[in-house]
Amino acid sequence: MLIIKWLNTFGKYLILMSRTFARPDRFRMFLKQYVKEMSQLGVDSIGIVLLISFFIGAVICIQMKVNIQSPWMPRWVAGYTTREIMLLEFSSSIMCLILAGKVGSNIASEIGTMRVTQQIDALDIMGVNSANYLILPKIMGLMTLMPFLVIFSSAMGMVGAYSTAYLGHIISPEDLTLGMQHSFNEWFVWMSIIKSMFFAFIIASVSSYMGYTVDGGSIEVGKASTDAVVCSSVLILFSDIFLTQMLS
Repeated sequence: MLIIKWLNTFGKYLILMSRTFARPDRFRMFLKQYVKEMSQLGVDSIGIVLLISFFIGAVICIQMKVNIQSPWMPRWVAGYTTREIMLLEFSSSIMCLILAGKVGSNIASEIGTMRVTQQIDALDIMGVNSANYLILPKIMGLMTLMPFLVIFSSAMGMVGAYSTAYLGHIISPEDLTLGMQHSFNEWFVWMSIIKSMFFAFIIASVSSYMGYTVDGGSIEVGKASTDAVVCSSVLILFSDIFLTQMLS
């Protein structure tokens, strides 16, 4: 029965996505919503991304220097491992998990409230493709801004690492710079960006589905918001395994 329920949910999700990716009825209105969603979902998330990335970069550098590095290892190991961790996993996967909590719950609660207050029904009655009008700008807006968030996150993580060198004196700036530059592979940056765009689609589409299919009152809206965060996080973790295997 559980498998049947999952398949039924997945089928409804695919049907909703087929309606979502139809051609917009009014392209000017779509562009207006697209810019609005980029601001709400992407630009408004820059602050928390920079803050978390700064401290995580600093903590990773300290942990690598204190607990991993030994006299048998080169002095640049802490800088090298900090760069690799930020590029390969944190700035794409872990940051998207954090954004799933912020952005995903926002999307699910917004669309769920519109469903409960019958605003979506009013759009359907007027002949508007409500799925396309409400969901497509959110998906496209988040996918557009997510690569920039990843780049900002990686850069701020490096700044956090350098703060441990200049302020905490954990490692010398010269050794940190040497580690940051050692065996740099630019494909890791592109891999992080590609993964983040897949994760952005998962966050926006799954959260929109959870909000769009709300049935009930305000309590169900809160439940849909929680389900959106949980499902998005689980799907990100699963897809991260396959994407890392494919892109490595």
